[in-house]
This record gives sequence, structure tokens and C-alpha cells, in this order.
Amino acid sequence: MRALLVEDDPLLGDGVKSALEREGYAVDWFMQGHQALEATTTEDFSVMVLDLGLPDIDGLELLGRVRKASNLPILILTARDALEDRIKGLDSGADDYVLKPFDLQELLARLRVITRRASGRASSAIQLGPLSIDEAQHQVCWHGHPAPLTRREFALLVELSRQPGQLLSRPRLENLLYSWGEELESNALEVHVHHLRKKLDKLLIATVRGIGYRLNTEWLDTQS
Repeated sequence: MRALLVEDDPLLGDGVKSALEREGYAVDWFMQGHQALEATTTEDFSVMVLDLGLPDIDGLELLGRVRKASNLPILILTARDALEDRIKGLDSGADDYVLKPFDLQELLARLRVITRRASGRASSAIQLGPLSIDEAQHQVCWHGHPAPLTRREFALLVELSRQPGQLLSRPRLENLLYSWGEELESNALEVHVHHLRKKLDKLLIATVRGIGYRLNTEWLDTQS
């Protein structure tokens, strides 16, 4: 899961970034709206957290330009509390609108809601045969038994499970799991897949050589 954070307040931005990373997101944080806009044209993101009071471009203008080209889930995070501003933000394409000051746990819950909605799910729980994932609690169970995963392993499993059976390319998975500032070893993705297979089952994730990975839903259906 990769989040695009657009916030020009250094203290607040650092706090939100840290909270998102603890939640399992890879975070790209920009203080300038034009930088964020450019990032949306070249990178894959799971969600966008957008401040409206940016120094170089109004947040609503940025929202409109992103929305013309993408269905990326967008949450506005702003001090603009007038009803007119909230209506305008939602009508411009935002999926949610949170006022500053705010509670971090509520912010994280709202982000889970809009990302679930984008993937067509109503619950934070994913059930695929004997595999159970609770995104809100960061818990994974295999045949009813808890499976302790690292933050990155959990994020990879969630990405594969949100699109069960669909082939996800290596570059796309790397884009969703790592932010720009993070060093990425050439075999990092393979290592995470290896660990998931070892902790859950070696047949859970199918490799399409030279392309990427997918959740082995056909096999999962036989394990229920």
C-alpha cells in the first residue's frame, strides 16, 4: 500500500507520515502541489491525503486535475471548516473530508474505508478459503491460526488479496510497496514472497516467470 501525502506543514506532515508508515503504508510526502501532481502521472498510489492550503497551487485545483486522470481515492485534510468548502471539496471528487485538528486513528480508519470502497469491499476483512486478513487489526490467520507477518509481508499479501487471482507485475508491486526514498534490493520482492510461502503455504502465491505474481485462488478454493 502506497500513500501520497501532500502537506506543507513540516510538523504535521511528519506526524501523518509516521502514522501511515506504522499502518503499513509506503509514503511519498510532498510539500508542493505541482510535485505531487507530477508524481501521480508516473507512480502508482493506493490513496492520497491532500491538504488544501498549499504554497504553489490551491488544493482544490490539484484535486480537480488529479481526478480528471485518475480514480485514486483522495482524502482532504484541511483547516477549511466552512460548509461551502466541504461541499466544494466533495463535489470536486474527494472521497472524504477531514478537518484539522484531527485524531490519527480516525484518519487511518477513514483511509481504510475509502480504499476498501475503491476495491469494491464493504468490510476490512478479507476471506479467501482458509486465508483471513483483517486490515484494520493487521492480523492474518491461516486455517484459523495467527500468522505473524512483517509490515512489508502484510502489505504485499493485502495487495495480492485485494485482487485475487489477478496477475500483478513486479514493477507494480514494487511501486505499491516502496516509496521513492527507500532503497530497494534487486531481490527484495522475491524475499517477501518466499517468506509468505514459508509462513503460510508454498502454493499460496503463484509466480508467472518474468512478469510477476498472483494469489493462487484456484488452489485456495480447494483448501476450504
